[in-house]
Amino acid sequence: MRALTVVPRQAGSLEVSEFADPVAGEGELLVEGIALGVCGTDREIAGGQYGWAPQGEERLILGHESLGRVREAPPGSGFSAGDLVVGIVRRPDPVPCGACAHGEFDMCRNGRYTEHGIKEIHGYGSELWTVEADYAVRLDPSLEDVGMLVEPTTVVAKAWEHIERIGKRAWFEPHCVLVAGAGPIGLLAAMLGVQRGLDVHVLDQVKDGPKPELVAALGATYHTGSIPEVAAKAEPDIVIEATGVARLVLDAMANNAAASVVCLTGVSPTGRPIEVDAGSLNRGIVLQNDVVFGTVNANRRHYDLAVRALGLADHAWLAGLVTRRLPLERAHEAFEQGGEEVKVVIDLGS
Repeated sequence: MRALTVVPRQAGSLEVSEFADPVAGEGELLVEGIALGVCGTDREIAGGQYGWAPQGEERLILGHESLGRVREAPPGSGFSAGDLVVGIVRRPDPVPCGACAHGEFDMCRNGRYTEHGIKEIHGYGSELWTVEADYAVRLDPSLEDVGMLVEPTTVVAKAWEHIERIGKRAWFEPHCVLVAGAGPIGLLAAMLGVQRGLDVHVLDQVKDGPKPELVAALGATYHTGSIPEVAAKAEPDIVIEATGVARLVLDAMANNAAASVVCLTGVSPTGRPIEVDAGSLNRGIVLQNDVVFGTVNANRRHYDLAVRALGLADHAWLAGLVTRRLPLERAHEAFEQGGEEVKVVIDLGS
């Protein structure tokens, strides 16, 4: 079979490699890959920034935004040949820590978790892959064209779950959410905000192309100014920062309504110091009872929430998030993202 691989920590090693067909172990599904979404994590691994191959192997099969069709399923697994599935990315650590022991492996405390396509387990970027039945999620056939969006949707499903849990610390009836960034995470976060009946505002730097159109199609408001400018008018009760740009992260923390919840989903690059009035920032957070938290990854519950959210969404709108599709032999082009693109997808089928 063909697979999209890298040598972790070695920039320029991305290639489509030949691998032996996988054999499903006990309790595992054998899955034919349909499509793979590409995200910033994949580009960072391909750029040599991090990544870990399985023990004893040189290359890592990339890919965690999966979509496939079951070829073989063991009896009693609850799956059948032909089922549309995605694979959960993270596996709990073997100790396990308290969080992993309670099924909250996205909140692992000791860092010994593993992740498909990222850390010590081959990913889903191949023509065939296997997954334990307990870590496979069945999709309705209507999601076949957009099922690779499940994994990024789990990230924002978790974000919204935690926002709402935090809000329950006191009276909380949010009316407005500001989302910084109109990439896949930002747009999906906005979609879940619209599904909750909130007044949704999305901020991004591009003025033309699919991003403003997708925001408008949601019934949300698109902005190209700054967070302070938008927040002064909208007074958001919730801010979701999805860019990782350091200045925007600070602006998100400093510009919101009283007793707001600020969720950081973007990962900032290091080594780029900026000046900040830490005293003023702290004063605002404390005196207004604000909460700032970060979130990444997801557990099984968030996959179920994501599938439900995608099922409620306009499937034509979801399809509009996919701005470029490439065959596996041209997968390297997916790692050269343009400024106006939203989601690039690699087709794994023949």
